[in-house]
Amino acid sequence: MPAKIFYDKDADLSLLKGKTLAILGYGSQGHAHAQNLRDSGLSVVVAELPGTPNYDQAVKDGFEPLSAEEATRKGDLVTILLPDELQADIFRARIRDNLSPGNVVVCSHGFNVHFGQFEVPEGVATVLVAPKGPGHLVRAEYEHGAGVPCLIALGDGAGKETLELGLAYAKGIGGTRAGVIETTFAEETETDLFGEQVVLCGGVSALVKAAYDTLVEAGYQPEMAYFECMHELKLIVDLFYQGGLNYMRYSVSNTAEYGDYTRGPRIINDDTKAEMRRILDEIQTGRFAREWILENKANAPSFKALRRAERSHGIEEIGLKLRRLMSWIDAKEV
Repeated sequence: MPAKIFYDKDADLSLLKGKTLAILGYGSQGHAHAQNLRDSGLSVVVAELPGTPNYDQAVKDGFEPLSAEEATRKGDLVTILLPDELQADIFRARIRDNLSPGNVVVCSHGFNVHFGQFEVPEGVATVLVAPKGPGHLVRAEYEHGAGVPCLIALGDGAGKETLELGLAYAKGIGGTRAGVIETTFAEETETDLFGEQVVLCGGVSALVKAAYDTLVEAGYQPEMAYFECMHELKLIVDLFYQGGLNYMRYSVSNTAEYGDYTRGPRIINDDTKAEMRRILDEIQTGRFAREWILENKANAPSFKALRRAERSHGIEEIGLKLRRLMSWIDAKEV
């Protein structure tokens, strides 16, 4: 069955008039939500930690940041835009006891709600409003008079009134200009984790590194391996983005297209799909969530070790040198 999609005509911004919207966290999503909602004529307060770059940015943008406790007490809708691994502890320590019946907790990712890391008090509803794009794009598209598509989902016990408030919120950040797709907390959370792990972050990173290592180990120059396995990936992804697989295949050479059809399935094969199914099962059963939560409870030693090791991979070292040669790239260093 096709997903239900809501647009501007389906959302009533006036439902938020006279209400205060509290944005907890002024990072990538937070800065965009806060500014877009304010520019939509709504009352917005922001919570951020003093002494941080995000706090300073909020001040530059015309806000007077509050503590999480203060912002929650002022808010009718309280949007939690903090890192997944921090949300549960902060919610229990600083947010939960400052919520009141009739409040609505808004999330942009369902991880903590879906996996039961925090439970809202009786009389408080939860709704997911999740833009399908980074915060800077949410802000830029709004300023251009457009918007980024969003997902919307209701938490347990939430009804029509919460849906209408969620749609009004989505309209306030520009989402209904593009379309707001109805989903569930479970579907959003599980598909988001799966996409990150098997394609967008984990799958692509592992594929690029394996291909680079294969060429270098076979005696090819690292510079050549970088260009073929990393640099040119943007060209292909941009073609995907514009017109899908067919447009990519239309745009490349016949040689590349034939290689796609005949060699691609040898790389991503039945064994790969079986591993994908195992990863999906780990997500659905909560095994991955438990692993990630426990990792952070132990101060993330494995995560930090993996991060250090990955930053010294050969493709990162050669890439740093080569990107400095390309003036058209807004090169970044971590």
